[in-house]
Amino acid sequence: MIPESFVQELLARIDIVDVVERYVPLRKSGANFSACCPFHSEKTPSFTVSPSKQFYHCFGCGAHGSAIGFLMQHAGIGFIEAVEDLASSAGMQVPHEERNATIRARKAPLTELMARAMHFYREQLKASPKAIDYLKNRGLTGEIAAKFALGYAPDGWQGLQQVFSDYSDPALVECGLVIVNEQGRRYDRFRDRVMFPILDQRGNVIGFGGRVIGEGEPKYLNSPETPLFEKGRELYGLPQARKAIQEADTVLVVEGYMDVVGLVQNGVGNVVATLGTAATDANVQKLLKQANRVVFCFDRDSAGDRAAWRAMEVSLSHLADNKTVEILQMPGNQDPDEFIREHGKEAFVQQTRSATRLSEFLLRELVKQTNPSTAEGRAMLVHAAKPLLQKMAAPILRVQLTKEIAQRAQVSQAEVEAQCGLKPLARSRYAPAQMKQRPVPSSIEYKLLQIVLHKPEWAARLPLELIDRERVEGEALSAIADAIDHGELPAGGFGLLLEFFRNTPYESLIAAIAANMVEEVDLGALETVFNDCVAHLRQATLTAEVERLNARANEGGLNQEEKRRLTELLAKKRPASTTGTSI
Repeated sequence: MIPESFVQELLARIDIVDVVERYVPLRKSGANFSACCPFHSEKTPSFTVSPSKQFYHCFGCGAHGSAIGFLMQHAGIGFIEAVEDLASSAGMQVPHEERNATIRARKAPLTELMARAMHFYREQLKASPKAIDYLKNRGLTGEIAAKFALGYAPDGWQGLQQVFSDYSDPALVECGLVIVNEQGRRYDRFRDRVMFPILDQRGNVIGFGGRVIGEGEPKYLNSPETPLFEKGRELYGLPQARKAIQEADTVLVVEGYMDVVGLVQNGVGNVVATLGTAATDANVQKLLKQANRVVFCFDRDSAGDRAAWRAMEVSLSHLADNKTVEILQMPGNQDPDEFIREHGKEAFVQQTRSATRLSEFLLRELVKQTNPSTAEGRAMLVHAAKPLLQKMAAPILRVQLTKEIAQRAQVSQAEVEAQCGLKPLARSRYAPAQMKQRPVPSSIEYKLLQIVLHKPEWAARLPLELIDRERVEGEALSAIADAIDHGELPAGGFGLLLEFFRNTPYESLIAAIAANMVEEVDLGALETVFNDCVAHLRQATLTAEVERLNARANEGGLNQEEKRRLTELLAKKRPASTTGTSI
């Protein structure tokens, strides 16, 4: 874990404008900066960066966040990787746990060895007419070969000795470049193969895939599992595809390296490949961070059928109602690379548009497996659906699918839910978590939260005993005030605030309000509104207590203490300020 105090210090030290300008050309626009949004296609700039608030927001697609959030969204990396990248640029050392520091220290020299090997393979490709002819025959140009840093491993037992003078270095075995046999003899893992470097999200070489030229087995040979490379967690071609994925808001997932480079060669850039395995949970999690639509493309054979079913299964627990996963099984016996070379880009794109939605695929395959034309088949349908429905994370989609299965099984939706152990949606764990009431934009608490997001330190001036904590906006105000009181939340704009409340029940509410507050405000006028809201809050509390005591008086009278209290309240009660509460 990275200490929260370090994250706050990092965000206070860096400037979001500098971070965004690494990737997006910004223009000064009043107190802020603007640009065409890097997260969706547009011709008129709607992307704004506020240096005073250290916050970015796109009025077109709604993307918003801090410098850390921008790097995560733009580069498709995780929180820790984004913090490490920003810390490096600021000359700061991230205080990881000792174990993590040891792992990073172990990886660093291996990464350097892999980079040297990649350069060696690239140089060897230039000198190999056989490898060049192979790539040309597959329709690839030098430009695409350069984009993916393709290379060639020469047909010799110890070709890497040309670049590594200490061929006995144990690190060459550790990173998977060299094999030691039972007799202790060392030789290159990759020989006489076209080489595909596998990059991590930072562009470091972490592994290789080697494709045999001509006949030979295995056709594809991957790096083994190493400290750098876990094939179930990586996707080939993601760094090269990221921009195209963002523009299309769709990522296509294919089975092989040549499918990726072949599709890119023919104008389809938003494509990646799994690394010799079926889709994994880590793959799907990463894919759904990149785009709202994921399309798995498989060959139409028994292996493709199994891969499609596996992709469907692992996707279920990562679905959301605003994201879609689809299955495309290529027509005939062609893989995506062969299809696009024969039929062209438009024909392939049309195939992706007609991909099968995951829910339709699931239902179709279940019906095929169970044959619900008989009573036994209908019972089997519900039984087979049970583990799949229990996995499904998208609550509304799960309800829709449950209804479909109930209809096919000729039972009620409630009966399917009961048999599968599913809670009805209204009482499920997906209902608004711990939100006793939804945010009410007209509530005093909501207006105060809007103001406090501009000046978090004002939360210390709130009469917290009067805040309605039954409302999520009231809880958020209390949480901010508590953070200020404990010195955990320094001044620094929306960016600091968002990162402080990342992965808390208040994150989405604070982000939603902050997204509409990029423009500069008059702090003097804002403080007047703040004071007015607090006065209204106090007045409303007085009014409520007066009404309660009056009701008791009408019901059966008040005791002496209650009468004294009512007199005191009536003396305090006065018309609320007329300043207004609009911000």
